[in-house]
Amino acid sequence: MLAFSALVAGSFSLGGMVANEISPAALNAVRFLVAGTIMGALAFSMGGVPRAALDAPWRYFVLGGLLAVYFVLMFAGLNTAPPVSAAAVFTLTPVMSAGFGWLLLRQITTPRMAAALSVGALGALWVIFRADLSAALAFEVGRGEAIYIVGCISHAAFTPMLRLLNRGEGSLAYTFLFMAAGFVLLTAWAWRDLLETPWADLRPMVWIAIGYVAVFASAVTFFLLQYAARVLPAAKVMAYTYLTPSWVIAWEVALGHGVPRALVLGGVGLTALALALLLKDEARSG
Repeated sequence: MLAFSALVAGSFSLGGMVANEISPAALNAVRFLVAGTIMGALAFSMGGVPRAALDAPWRYFVLGGLLAVYFVLMFAGLNTAPPVSAAAVFTLTPVMSAGFGWLLLRQITTPRMAAALSVGALGALWVIFRADLSAALAFEVGRGEAIYIVGCISHAAFTPMLRLLNRGEGSLAYTFLFMAAGFVLLTAWAWRDLLETPWADLRPMVWIAIGYVAVFASAVTFFLLQYAARVLPAAKVMAYTYLTPSWVIAWEVALGHGVPRALVLGGVGLTALALALLLKDEARSG
């Protein structure tokens, strides 16, 4: 999950650079195609997809649909939301994931976890409102952030659903199947955008972003998330998202985009504190 947060962060910075140059649905259809092909090749090279894994195929369309909604709305949000703010929105998913974890799996959030989630949410909101108390009191959320919040609800439901719908399938086969289902759904939804996109005229940076999000922020992170969701509570899995704003700042500096103002960095610090609280050994503290 540490690797997951670092890889996901790159999609905010790179996605923000190209979000206005290609339809979010078309970009993500290609993303699912490339990532699904990679995962399929790995799955078939290591034993293939067991026949039993094809039982109840609707499961994969549920998972693929949740991811498709998340990714399309993420890039739609990045049309106007700064990468650091979008990453802060992403850190609200642990709170929502804990709710879905209880609803779907009856996973209990301990007092320590609840406190940590609250601290993380406070830090995320501080960044989202750009450290502007008047904007927070007026609940002035940017259009891009508002769009992305809806996508994050979908992502939060995806995490416990991974465990709920898994019937013993291996990580590679399971990941390949829900990514293939996501590609089918996105293609059906975005077929017009796919036909109208001038693929040959896209600048190299767009293809770099597509390659990165397909390989590193999709194939690799889906596998990591799917594995972690099977062995950790949903809220703790998503706790690592609290590192994402910090990673995004590092990406922004590396890409020469500068850093947010100091007051905003205070909110990022709160999200890091939330991660430390969530990962503290509860048994020892109790």
